[in-house]
Amino acid sequence: MQKDKIPLAALCILISLAFCFLPLPQGLIDLKLQLLQKAHPNYELTQLQSLALEDARLAFIYLGAFIATILCIILKVMPLGAVSLIAIAFVAFTTISVGADVAAASRSKIAINQALSAFSNSLIWLIVISVLLARGIIKTGLGKRLAFYFLSIFGKNTLGIGYSIALSEVILAPITPSNTARGGAIINPIVQSISKALGSDPANNTQNKVGTYLNLVNYQSNPISSAMFITATAPNPLVVDLIAKATNMQISITWGQWALGMFIPCICAMLLMPLVIYFISKPELTKTPDATKIAKEELQKMGAFSKDEKIMLSIFIGCLFLWAGGMSLILKLAHLLGFLTTVSVLKVDPATVAALGLATALLTGVLKYQELLEQKSAWDTLIWFSALIMLATMLDKVGITSYLGILLKDIASNFSTTTVMIFFMLAFLYSHYFFASTTAHISAMFFVFYSTGLALGAPPMLYAFMLAAAGNIMMALTHYATGTAPVIFGNGYVSMNRWWAVGFVVSVVDIVVICLVGLVWWKILGFY
Repeated sequence: MQKDKIPLAALCILISLAFCFLPLPQGLIDLKLQLLQKAHPNYELTQLQSLALEDARLAFIYLGAFIATILCIILKVMPLGAVSLIAIAFVAFTTISVGADVAAASRSKIAINQALSAFSNSLIWLIVISVLLARGIIKTGLGKRLAFYFLSIFGKNTLGIGYSIALSEVILAPITPSNTARGGAIINPIVQSISKALGSDPANNTQNKVGTYLNLVNYQSNPISSAMFITATAPNPLVVDLIAKATNMQISITWGQWALGMFIPCICAMLLMPLVIYFISKPELTKTPDATKIAKEELQKMGAFSKDEKIMLSIFIGCLFLWAGGMSLILKLAHLLGFLTTVSVLKVDPATVAALGLATALLTGVLKYQELLEQKSAWDTLIWFSALIMLATMLDKVGITSYLGILLKDIASNFSTTTVMIFFMLAFLYSHYFFASTTAHISAMFFVFYSTGLALGAPPMLYAFMLAAAGNIMMALTHYATGTAPVIFGNGYVSMNRWWAVGFVVSVVDIVVICLVGLVWWKILGFY
């Protein structure tokens, strides 16, 4: 740990320790007593009251540890993976996630199993494998080729370049679960090259010529494309997991459902976004015939599609096909042609599809195993993602989420369901000004807002998609909102004031468009 982070670490530890001594809320004790009475109907009341008091204290200590962990992530006390490993060790060693009614001899074994429980979550492995697979998009140059291809078509003017950037984001989003890699590592270098080639450079005080606009579009495309697919950004599977837990597994959103539900509303927002930025941050240069020329020259340098690019493109299309339920379509076709006498719906887990794609990339030599080992971000994601899902799950298991839900329900009970849904969605979205990580934000707040909304009568699927949209659009707000932000902000084309102003306006337009279009589209799909 860096020396300048020690005071921040000490602050987080003190906050956690404070929950060992703070007075317990009576509501939490009452909730614990009710749960224990159901679990142990033969226990005497005095014994149950004693256990309820002890259980409530353990839950309160867990809440303190959870808050301290989220603070450590927000304040960047240590790398996210390091904080996550410490959290896993803390939960396992202290056994604070295990009920007070469990015998001492069994507590440690149960605690370590709980602490490591999320490592078997298929949604986490979907993201990890997709990050590994995305390496092939970058290595083969396929992502770069696609971006230059769209630029060669739409790049005759600045607005057209903006749309080519947005379209590139949409095309790459399904198979690049790192929105930072997509917006920052694949598209951003191309945006910088085009900006400088058109004479726009902050070093020469010419950033407003075209670079400011293109950098803003580069960044603001990222949140919208991230909302389109489960695999477009790492926190989306966490949202799916939390929705399933909040509905007792009654709603488990598939890759196809998410894509079908989000694509139309998000594509409408994506079509508006470059135009909105064009009016509020208009570039000095509006005609850019040289951009098309530059893109064509770059494509010419790249030459014809290489064998590895063709394989990677085939894997890309194959994964999309299977994620969208293609296997069932194949079986139905086989049935119609007489190859099968009966047909049943076959669902292939999205993580299985991703694993199949990765296996194909390895078998064909597009990716080497050593390259997979070198993808630190993938293995880092496995650690921190598993830890955060575990922490959020245990927060519900120890009863804290239920207790907070009761408090929120009491506060919002006098309002209509529609008002509650809109208020919770906007509160969830704009509280991101206080977060530097979408994952930390979603881990801390999504489950409480979602479960409370359900308790107040919100339609489960409609409300799920509203909060899922907000969980991605929140990235639009600040220059620290997600990993892509500091990469693009660091180029120096956009001042902080302009970044925040444009971010707020675009966030309003995005969420309004997605929700208005979504209300119609989701009704057609039967989501509510």
